[in-house]
Amino acid sequence: MAVKCVISLVILVDLLNTAVTFKEDQSHWLKTGEEELTKALNKRLIEGTAKNVILFIGDGMGLTTITSSRIYGKGEAGHLAWEKFDNIGVLKTYSANKLVPDSCSTGTALFCGVKANHKTAGVDATVEKDDCEASMRKNAQLDSIISWAQDAGKSTGFVTTTRVTHATPAALYAHVPNRGWECENKIPTTASKCKDIAKQLVEDMPGKNIQVIMGGGRQCLVSSVNGSDADPIDTWSCYSTDGRHLIEDWKQDKAARGLSYQFVTNNRELENLDTSVDYTLGIFANGHLKMDYARDKGPTGMPSLQNMTVKAIQLMAKKRNGYLLMVEGGMIDFAHHRGHARQALDETIAFSNAIEKTIQITDPHETLIIVTSDHSHSMVLTGYPDRGSGVLSYTKSEIDLMPFTSLLYGTGGPNNYQFEATNGTVKRQDPSVNDTTDFAYSQQAVVMTDEVTHSGTDVLVFSKGPMAHLLNSVHEQTYVAYVISYASKIGPFKDKNTTNGSKKCNRGIFYGVGNHCLRNDNPFRNFSYLRRAVKAKR
Repeated sequence: MAVKCVISLVILVDLLNTAVTFKEDQSHWLKTGEEELTKALNKRLIEGTAKNVILFIGDGMGLTTITSSRIYGKGEAGHLAWEKFDNIGVLKTYSANKLVPDSCSTGTALFCGVKANHKTAGVDATVEKDDCEASMRKNAQLDSIISWAQDAGKSTGFVTTTRVTHATPAALYAHVPNRGWECENKIPTTASKCKDIAKQLVEDMPGKNIQVIMGGGRQCLVSSVNGSDADPIDTWSCYSTDGRHLIEDWKQDKAARGLSYQFVTNNRELENLDTSVDYTLGIFANGHLKMDYARDKGPTGMPSLQNMTVKAIQLMAKKRNGYLLMVEGGMIDFAHHRGHARQALDETIAFSNAIEKTIQITDPHETLIIVTSDHSHSMVLTGYPDRGSGVLSYTKSEIDLMPFTSLLYGTGGPNNYQFEATNGTVKRQDPSVNDTTDFAYSQQAVVMTDEVTHSGTDVLVFSKGPMAHLLNSVHEQTYVAYVISYASKIGPFKDKNTTNGSKKCNRGIFYGVGNHCLRNDNPFRNFSYLRRAVKAKR
């Protein structure tokens, strides 16, 4: 292990000391500009109704994470799967009572179209954290895009690398004043009237009618499960001990209603599942799924986000009325919270792979794909590193003459807070004595907290497909739910018209000048064509 570490350090030092030459002359950038102009001028809006909607949530995937992951996995000039989408907007992520939000309040905003209080899910801002009585009021409980889609006769599902009862997915189907109430063990006796998140998923609407559910969280659904090295108990999460077996209850409910169903637990079973079955439940871990770099890829191991997403689409695509699917790359956030930047970047690449495959197997004229994040993190990319050195490198401070990593955190746990006092002087630890490319390396943080905390900065939203152009400005986070409603004719805007009277042409779409259509074969010709059209109109 020590030899491997030394080799990694030697490679990194060589990389840092080697000048990388990039032969990008003026003609290169002119050509790049022409290509981007051509794409922009050739942009075609897709109108009409979205038969299907797939909402991808990169949990904790702020702009710095996107930029750093692109460099890490694709290089500076590369692109992640969603970065070629034509439509980009900005979402404001504050919650009802916090400038810096958590994942269930932001999930509620994205899925229900209403801002909620910190650590509450599926309820409006009249419900404070831990207020069981308030959360049980029907007028405080919110319908989500899942409920809207089910009411419209669509198939619904969600896929996550976290527990299926975790903060983000819980906002799709549960109404709780505390995101921690994933099973009975976390609910105080004073709130015994409230039902935990796991039971709401299996017993209540809309959870019991979600046709595809995939993720972790066995220990919240089944009491007293055993852990192992391959599948440990999640000590941060709820651990049920009330004798429940909600997986069996889920099966019995489907059998009683005459519905076909299947339950899968590993890679082999997922690969061989029956796509003609009505309901599929996949629980692959006691807690969260293992990260992509660490998971067992063999038959009895845990699946990737890409594998789960593809199977979910195959299961749901047969629905005549279409489907609504939420896909969460939840371990991006998990890695950031523990200050392991490389893990977060690697999970973002796995998230991109799932989206890349989704683009390949769906029709852009009938499927609206939205990619965004619920919130950002405090990671920054800084220090003027050389191109080619990568984001896991380090540079030297001109003040204390000590190296610092290109990726840093604003806050972090004890492993990230790398300062020590010597003879009354506080000094940073030297990162060059460690392998900063290791998955378990902890980047330095400025302030010590129990873990890396979220950031309150805005996040980006990328979209393609029917009505994707509605996401094109700075929006409230709640707006995403209403775009989905309007585009797919579900929920509050199901009866609104999804056309705006633009003229459709065989060779393009044009807005604003008479009845003229622009040519798409060579958009640079459109300048002179448009100039003549405007002159003729005058």
